[in-house]
Amino acid sequence: MSVISQYIFNGLMLGMIYAMVAVGFTLFFGVLDVIKFSHGDTLMVGAFAGLTASTGVLMLDIGSPWIRLLAVVLSAVCVTGLLGAAIAKFLILPLHKAPPLNTLLATLMLGTVMRESVRLFYPDGSNSKPFPSLLPTDAINFGAFALRADNVILLVSGLAIIAGVHFLITRTRLGMAIRAVAQDGETARLMGINFEAVVLLTFALGSGMAALAGVMNGLYYNEINFNVGLLLGVIGFSAAILGGLGNIYGAILGGFLFAGLQVFGSAMLPALIPNIPSAYKDVFAFAVVIILMAWKPTGLIAEKSSERV
Repeated sequence: MSVISQYIFNGLMLGMIYAMVAVGFTLFFGVLDVIKFSHGDTLMVGAFAGLTASTGVLMLDIGSPWIRLLAVVLSAVCVTGLLGAAIAKFLILPLHKAPPLNTLLATLMLGTVMRESVRLFYPDGSNSKPFPSLLPTDAINFGAFALRADNVILLVSGLAIIAGVHFLITRTRLGMAIRAVAQDGETARLMGINFEAVVLLTFALGSGMAALAGVMNGLYYNEINFNVGLLLGVIGFSAAILGGLGNIYGAILGGFLFAGLQVFGSAMLPALIPNIPSAYKDVFAFAVVIILMAWKPTGLIAEKSSERV
């Protein structure tokens, strides 16, 4: 039971990170019908911005981990929020009337530029960087299962972030404007909604969520690298597609389902197939996702034609 509990908790942590990335893809697709393939690399930029802020605060001889954590979160969210809005302003919106393939290719190339820029220009950027452990590490032991305070804080914080975004989308004037633009951009303009401002805020919101996912990933593994957004971006997009692209609930479901498949694969593959390492969990998870997508091409929760965010 202790081992099973550990696997379940690991799955919840991974699912939370994947769900936050997948929700960003859903927001972008909801307002403009675009796939922003630089989303994972935006996450990576946020993680490195947070690491830089932590180092800067430490250089100011401020040793409080909570102040450093606040600096990490604010820096990551602000940098990626501005980056997301800039991408929308100068790349996504100018290509809005172009074929969707153009936007997909442009954002894919932009992601490569961002990734390689960090690798080349960040000090020793080609190597993995230790991410500071800023949360309390006290643990409560239940047999062989150790429930650590930092992991609980990360999990609860992720739930709060997703709940907050859901509240913003469903209960605020900004959320109403986002849903109106997602439903019909032209009619939203006629109703007096500032279309461009809503798009920029939506991209800033989705990018900020990606930054928080990157910070959570760094705090959980205590390490980041310039490639961290590549796999997380693919997994987040797969989770959004699996759950139903354009549906925020589907994105959350897809994130947790993908994490569950990874955890199941890492636990069961070595037992079922001797001599196969648990590292094949990603192969197993993607294979199952392919099968599920073939079975349900519209996703597990089909997109509503009247409301996609």
